Amino acid sequence: MYGWIWRMLPGNLVTRAFTALVLAGLVAAVLWYVVFPWIELRISLDLTTVGR
Repeated sequence: MYGWIWRMLPGNLVTRAFTALVLAGLVAAVLWYVVFPWIELRISLDLTTVGR
C-alpha cells in the first residue's frame, strides 16, 4: 500500500518526500483534533477506578 501511495505522488524524490511528510502531518492533525475528541466523547476514558 505504501508503495502504491509513493508511486502516485508527483515529482522527483525531494518533492515526493515533502508531499509525504505534509500528508502525514495532515493525517496526524485530523486524528488529533477531530477523530480522537469524537471518540473520547463516546468512550469515557477518564472514568477509571483503582482498587476494589
